[in-house]
Amino acid sequence: MTDRPTTGSQVAAAAPAAVKILIAGGFGVGKTTLVGAVSEVTPLRTEEYLTRASVGVDDLSGVDEKDTTTVALDFGRITVSPELVVYLFGTPGQERFWFMWNDLVNGALGGVVIADTRRLESSFASIDFFESRDIPFVVAINCFHGINTRSPAEIRAALDLDPQVPMLVGDVRERPFGRDVLLALVDHLMNLPVLQPVPVG
Repeated sequence: MTDRPTTGSQVAAAAPAAVKILIAGGFGVGKTTLVGAVSEVTPLRTEEYLTRASVGVDDLSGVDEKDTTTVALDFGRITVSPELVVYLFGTPGQERFWFMWNDLVNGALGGVVIADTRRLESSFASIDFFESRDIPFVVAINCFHGINTRSPAEIRAALDLDPQVPMLVGDVRERPFGRDVLLALVDHLMNLPVLQPVPVG
């Protein structure tokens, strides 16, 4: 008995479903760190050293010690099961690279906005970006060095978050926190109301 060649449909059936998630936030809030903490593979990073050319262009307030920056994207992967793979795309945080967000968001099922309580305003643009495109998202408050000077209610008010938007507080360097953030996004996506078909006649 000769082996039959594998058809295209059989290959497609064997391929896992892919889910794309966008990781956004202001400059230096921890996007690259989160992708690296949860990715099962060595993440693809497009970091470059900050130079004198960025003086007066990139706002380093609150992140004076940062010496590199993402200039394109961060990419990571998580295999949830043989049937499901999650791809993580981290966006560049500086305003001069925001034009890339429109390309990176194509096909994204949901998003994560990382915020720093020392510079909450740096995440306003990311929240507006997802809201204007009706893309579900969760907010991860990154407590640098375990320091958080604001209550969850104060943070929600400052970010003007809708009540249904999940918000978690933790350290993005810790893999369990990154996992919890992604699980919160999955739960959020599953709990969204499904549009009901309009009755005919």
